[in-house]
Amino acid sequence: MKYYILDLSPSNSLIRFLVDHGYTVFAISWANPGSDGRNLGMDDYLRSGVMDALDAVAQIVPGQQIHGVGYCLGGTLLAIAAAAMGRDEDTRLASMSMLAAQTDFTEPGELALFIDNSQVSFLEDIMWDRGYLDSTQMAGAFQLLNSRDLVWSRMLKDYLMGDRRPTTDLMAWNADGTRLPYRMHSEYLRRLFLDNELASGRYPVGTLPVALTDITCPIFCVATLRDHVAPWRSVHKLHLLADVPITFLLSSGGHNVGIVNPPGVAGRSYQVLTRPHDGRYLDPEAWLKAAPTHDGSWWPEWTAWLDARSGEPTAAPPPMGNVAAGIAPLCQAPGTYVLQT
Repeated sequence: MKYYILDLSPSNSLIRFLVDHGYTVFAISWANPGSDGRNLGMDDYLRSGVMDALDAVAQIVPGQQIHGVGYCLGGTLLAIAAAAMGRDEDTRLASMSMLAAQTDFTEPGELALFIDNSQVSFLEDIMWDRGYLDSTQMAGAFQLLNSRDLVWSRMLKDYLMGDRRPTTDLMAWNADGTRLPYRMHSEYLRRLFLDNELASGRYPVGTLPVALTDITCPIFCVATLRDHVAPWRSVHKLHLLADVPITFLLSSGGHNVGIVNPPGVAGRSYQVLTRPHDGRYLDPEAWLKAAPTHDGSWWPEWTAWLDARSGEPTAAPPPMGNVAAGIAPLCQAPGTYVLQT
């Protein structure tokens, strides 16, 4: 997804929150592919997205380990990258945080209604001519997952009652749809959703498969209570797959509001529990009973977790880029490509 969901406004920016707490933040955003990107696959996003970004960060702040964070599909890609890095003895990750991201797709919730061999073949036919899945088709599927809030309530208020609600920053972001390239979307649906290759240790990176047991860094995993895209019980299955300490946090709200959850908003809460690497497995219902509930935003809980796994603060943040290493700043954030339709 386009990264600025985590930087919508000064009052609800997770990026600003992290910077205010002393962290140097690097963000990767989704660039909408055109027809010329039809053959971009999952490996391309892993190599040119995650791994090249890690290389650039390591050059800008050399000698520092990195806290990797991934949201939704970005979290799944990060898990794949972390598994490959563990397999290859690459120790640059200090930790991995996953926000509303699945690694086991056997129970993906209502989304399973749209994904079987017939539906995937149909989508591949649709994508063949243009080389990508259009953002309107993508948005329609996600709206149907939560049709009560995203379709029917809007129809009642906007159309029948003429009660036009003002556009919020999150609504504006939601209208800024993304496209998926033909090859990547097909591989994502078939390898992960249909064949569940990642959870079963059969997902290939390079010439060898990866297993989530190869991950060596601690994990902070956030799920949301009313998530129709990544149901929390599905996200919870990570406990069965990774052999490292996992702090699992369940936030109130849905896929977006549960993550964009700044301090100071009334009615927010979360549950959190840490399982050590040799700890006993708790199924979702047992976890609900065991995990204590806290009022407010989960963001301070996360920064406290990151603080415990970080070095001493430096006197000042590093300068932008590293010209000597060939990484020069191109323009002011958020960059020009986010303006592309």
